[in-house]
Amino acid sequence: MKLLLKELTRFTTQPRTFYCYMFLSIWIFLLIAGMYRYMGNAEHNASPGSGGGNYNLNTGTANSDASEFASSAQRFAQYRERCAPLAQLTRVDDGGMLEGWKLQGVLLVIRHGDRGAMSHVHAGGINCGVNADGDSLVNRYRSFLHNSSSSASGSNHMYWSKVGPFHGFPLLPATDRGCPLGQLTYKGIAQLLHVGDILHQIYAHPLGLLLKPNSVRGGGALETTPHTLLNSDEVVVFTTRYRRTFQSALALLFALLPAEKWLALNVRESHSMAFCFGDCSCAQSMVLRKRLMQLADRQLLQRPDVLAVMQWIGGTLLQHAPTEGGVTNPFEVVDAMLTVLCHEATTLPCRRRNGSQMREASTRNQDLIDVINIDQDETAGNAPQAAAAAADDAAGAGAAAPAADGIAPSNDEQQQESDGCVEALHVDALMSFADELSLRSARHVYYKRSGLLRAYGMIRHIVGYMLKMISGDRTKFVLYSGHDCTMQYLTAALGIQNAQGQTIPYASRLAFEVYRSEAHTDYYFRVVHNGRDVTQQIEFCEGGKSLRVTRDSRGNKADLCPIENIIRFLHEDYFGPLNATNFKEACAASIGSPAKANDF
Repeated sequence: MKLLLKELTRFTTQPRTFYCYMFLSIWIFLLIAGMYRYMGNAEHNASPGSGGGNYNLNTGTANSDASEFASSAQRFAQYRERCAPLAQLTRVDDGGMLEGWKLQGVLLVIRHGDRGAMSHVHAGGINCGVNADGDSLVNRYRSFLHNSSSSASGSNHMYWSKVGPFHGFPLLPATDRGCPLGQLTYKGIAQLLHVGDILHQIYAHPLGLLLKPNSVRGGGALETTPHTLLNSDEVVVFTTRYRRTFQSALALLFALLPAEKWLALNVRESHSMAFCFGDCSCAQSMVLRKRLMQLADRQLLQRPDVLAVMQWIGGTLLQHAPTEGGVTNPFEVVDAMLTVLCHEATTLPCRRRNGSQMREASTRNQDLIDVINIDQDETAGNAPQAAAAAADDAAGAGAAAPAADGIAPSNDEQQQESDGCVEALHVDALMSFADELSLRSARHVYYKRSGLLRAYGMIRHIVGYMLKMISGDRTKFVLYSGHDCTMQYLTAALGIQNAQGQTIPYASRLAFEVYRSEAHTDYYFRVVHNGRDVTQQIEFCEGGKSLRVTRDSRGNKADLCPIENIIRFLHEDYFGPLNATNFKEACAASIGSPAKANDF
């Protein structure tokens, strides 16, 4: 006991500095150890291929850790807006009947409906058809086609029998649930039928598409007979020579028109996705587009994290052999990813150690996603192609994780690194970058100038039909069935802003409604984008340049722009931003030195 007291007395008399340093050293060590442990976990969760379980798209959770991805389901719902779910296709500001105004005609520009990916993809368990309980519009359309058409091959989908560039084109997708490569799906058919049904409610009666006046023998009065044939030139249809745009146009018009009128349709071909008709050739538009892509390339090179994720998702989803630099186009990977997000896949895809299993799964899904494509977009990427050098900053061509400390991994290590699943964090990184790139591109001056050059022929064509409508011509409805780039050029030229940048969802629509005042016979028009009135966004219609009128009994307003404004814009002001006075001069003029990377 005395010895213990002696030792305690000795310790209390020693300098306390030593013990302070000891305590501080132990605290710093524990802090550093805790930080390394946290960083190691974060890196494991975020690195491509490190996940241990599939991400469930229906519940918004990962099989390995449900709490970690609880909020991703909402973000995925935001990405699915590109897919245009049927609930998103609604009537909002669309006109038709304005008090004191008569609807003279409508010109409608659409993007085709949902399609399969533009590249061969590994994706099992997807469904590109309609719900199991069926869609009433789709069922009615299929029944009508089966009863009114015949097929020489005896198959269950019919063909366009009229003479012309679309002779022999199928009217429906080949399979109910399939996602043919670059082809319209049954989900796309349903989208356009629902858009057509909305337009039927809005325009069919005001335009007189359902009625034809017939003289009555006594009293000189007129009676109307429903569903009688109108003149064939009252509905004019233009589409590019792609099955998805052709089928989209006919599906929309089936829901809009009486059956007899639909059978009398004549479909005309546009040889350009820009619907430029005679004003197409313009080298400067390609220079501007190329420069915009180069700016986007630089943005991608500055994001090695996105490059690594892009390589991993692309290597997991895409079937084609990557180039020496790996997958270099983020929008090709986004397009493949949307095949999973939009089509009821239950889990995010994985790459397995046994490559034969992947090949067998691909073979089993051959009828769904791997069909010979005869009409892909030449602008399918619609986005930057990153330089091959970008692969040096990303994962290897096989999308495996980079080797540490410059030591080449063994074959077993390479096999283990290339085994894993796409996770919610990977999808978020890729899609967020694509959204940011889309917004930046749409705001750049090159996007506006390129749109002016590419859309000039189409705007001339639209204005020409406007003048026909106000001059007593029989034309009531003009449809342009095109692609995302069709609407990109047009909205850029007119200055119409899209909350999603240059991203155009499936089944998007842009309507030009032409009205005549019943009081003083003046002619006006308004522009409606996906149901929203965007007339005030157009520079030559903004502010006091438009007339605000009452749209309905609830007091909602509509903006009407004088026809003279768009005519003046086309003939006098169109080429001002290009420092030119006509199309030929604008296409020959120099556009200056390329923009700097920080200008993007």
